Amino acid sequence: MKKKIIRITTVPMSLIGLLGGQLRYMSTYFSILGVASRGSKNELSSLQKLEGVPTYAIEMTRKITPIKDLIAVYKLYKLFKKERPFIVHSHTPKAGTLSMLAAKLAGVPHRLHTIAGLPLLEATGFKRTVLNTVEKITYACATKIYPNSHGLKHIILEHKFTSNDKLKVIAEGSSNGIDTDRFNPEKFDNEDKNRTLKKSLNIHEEDFVFVFVGRLVSDKGVNELIEAFNKISGTHKNTKLLLLGDYENELDPLFEDTLNSISKNKQIVSTGWVHDVCPYFAISNVLTFPSYREGFPNVVMQAGAMGLPCIVTDINGCNEIIIEGKNGTIIPVKNKDILYDKMLNMLLGHIRFDPGICRNLIVSRYQREVVWKALLEEYNHLKP
Repeated sequence: MKKKIIRITTVPMSLIGLLGGQLRYMSTYFSILGVASRGSKNELSSLQKLEGVPTYAIEMTRKITPIKDLIAVYKLYKLFKKERPFIVHSHTPKAGTLSMLAAKLAGVPHRLHTIAGLPLLEATGFKRTVLNTVEKITYACATKIYPNSHGLKHIILEHKFTSNDKLKVIAEGSSNGIDTDRFNPEKFDNEDKNRTLKKSLNIHEEDFVFVFVGRLVSDKGVNELIEAFNKISGTHKNTKLLLLGDYENELDPLFEDTLNSISKNKQIVSTGWVHDVCPYFAISNVLTFPSYREGFPNVVMQAGAMGLPCIVTDINGCNEIIIEGKNGTIIPVKNKDILYDKMLNMLLGHIRFDPGICRNLIVSRYQREVVWKALLEEYNHLKP
């Protein structure tokens, strides 16, 4: 009989997107159960079809909601006592805290949590104190913590959230690696389709296209990006900034000036969330990703696999994926002037990158099968 592993994220799209393909792969070796909130459109129901594993819905919120959180812990505890898993492995902050606590109370032998970023790094005052405490509780309840980058591991140790012997980076980093077959520019080398997509977005053939993919929030550096691009677009009319992502006004709103610029600057194209970013990468020239904090950003790997050079900030994950001068350039966090300078020099052709090198640096280090096999080996080394 296969040993049971319960994989948990706060929202279903993390199981579907963040870990795409991984649960199906692991189900060959273990009995896998996927757990998350049901989702506003019952997205969790699609996981069984996509990954071939059963699911169980437990409502969890991304914000601090004490009553709802306690209810979720109780429901998780009951689930773990019933299912008696060999491993509970969580991703995303809230799911990590709730499931690690519940798993410890339920006596689950192996309680694993993957860290893909630390939102608390941008918090201050009382909120920071609360988040630090919650983080320490999560790590104390877990038996193993997997930072998904070496930089993140160092940050965890610097903040003394846990001891070094509890920490391990799987493979070269990343929670799931990258599907380099899907993110392959040769599959999107279709002039007619690219021309049609450009026309729908009001992007002209001669335009130089910067692209940003992610949540449209302050922590992603979107305020600095818009300010830098406004300066460029004022003097270079053959440029576009393509924004792929949704706003999160409740959690981390953009500045009012930023929102006004996005709505008024006709050289900025905001699409909202898109299901498949590949065609958009195919019509773009450079990924701009000036985030304040990350774990191991998928979007940088995706863009690189599509042959795009990347402008990223000097933060963990980004500064491991990007090798300065090889597949992109690294800039200081929250520095709109240097961001502007790098964007302008790429636009003018003063800085050039080989698309083939950009892609090969991702393929050679972050193919998702490499990450899956390393995680499988980790699971197999855990003793009953």
